Amino acid sequence: QVQPVESGGGLVQAGGSLRLSCAVSGSIFSINVARWYRQPPGKQRELVAAITSEGGTNYADSVKGRFTISRDNAKNTVYLQMNSLKPEDTAVYYCNLMQWGGEGSWGQGTQVTVSS
Repeated sequence: QVQPVESGGGLVQAGGSLRLSCAVSGSIFSINVARWYRQPPGKQRELVAAITSEGGTNYADSVKGRFTISRDNAKNTVYLQMNSLKPEDTAVYYCNLMQWGGEGSWGQGTQVTVSS
């Protein structure tokens, strides 16, 4: 069973950039869809971006044009490049992996804090 481990979060000033990594403990080829979610303080978890095994991507309207989800199969890693960060992007970001057959797994999350 695959397991994601997120990293790359931190404190950044508004307008700055961060790249989050989701390291897949198993084979990335077991993943049908990889998704990034985020949960702002005091709010519910929301979908940020998704990427399929074929490379298709989807983004929440709030991050479209600023965030890019990608995959590096050689490194068994899914990335979320975040540019032009805003204070409202502050959240714990989670990687969710959906395997072929519908088995899903969540990482522990990584904190992103954007100061104004």
